Amino acid sequence: MTETAFQRQKDLPENHLLSAGTPMCAGCGGLEAIHIAYDVLGENTIFVNAAGCMTLLSVYPFTPFRGSWIYTAMGAAPAGAQGVRDALDILMDKGRIEVADDLDVVVLTGDGSGYGMGISATSGTIDRCLDYLYIIYDNEGYGNTGQQYSAATPHAARTSTSRCAYGHKGFKKDLFSILAANGAAYVATAIGSEPLDLARKIEKAKSISGPRFIITLAPCPTGWDFDPKETMNIGKLAVRTGVWPLKEFADGKVSHTKTHTTLLPVETYFEKQGRFRHLFEPQKKEAVLRDIQNDIDRYWQEVATS
Repeated sequence: MTETAFQRQKDLPENHLLSAGTPMCAGCGGLEAIHIAYDVLGENTIFVNAAGCMTLLSVYPFTPFRGSWIYTAMGAAPAGAQGVRDALDILMDKGRIEVADDLDVVVLTGDGSGYGMGISATSGTIDRCLDYLYIIYDNEGYGNTGQQYSAATPHAARTSTSRCAYGHKGFKKDLFSILAANGAAYVATAIGSEPLDLARKIEKAKSISGPRFIITLAPCPTGWDFDPKETMNIGKLAVRTGVWPLKEFADGKVSHTKTHTTLLPVETYFEKQGRFRHLFEPQKKEAVLRDIQNDIDRYWQEVATS
């Protein structure tokens, strides 16, 4: 990204559009990302919020958003966005609202909706080339109901519904590749602990029409079992260990917005989270950790040679 209003940290908006005082968990990585996204999107935005952690952003009849906010069932947010976008277009066609008063339609869901329950409706919006932005805050489990595993849960993480000796047996769904292959206009990964990268991707998504997606990793003190003051540090470690690649898909190509000459060992990320404690206690699970590290190294070797 060469042309951007966000060259340095000081270029980020100083005042948040999203008000404080919500019942969200302390240290929520998803909320951290949404603050930045909303500041860049601006007030002329309507959020279509699926049931999930961000349900707590509303205490009826109030929300902390400066603009409009609509609440939907867990799998219905993309369909809701279709209705909102169509309604706005009809109102502009009839001259009942000016083009200058149009709103950006933004879906907001967790990984339970984004990777699982709502993926069929999401695919339909891509097929219809719906002009909207979809932000997924990915805390790698059903965080609002007790951190049950989801399609986004990483291998070996312990959740309330995956408690075998080695944690979750499955593997995290590659939603980035699925959305890109499905024909999305833009797909990106981001994280709140890398605010410049996130702001630039929101800015770029805002300049593109069609179905656009930003998947933000959302470190979750409650579900991942760590001190809320560590949210920023854990987010940075997710990037520095290569667990969470920062990349984007646009114009048919995938590019990485942050690369590494050397990676930190994945253990430095895992050992700070209670959900991976079983990999270190009572005895270190060397084979599991080695397999995960090898998968990460293999990914970045392919990136370096592509």
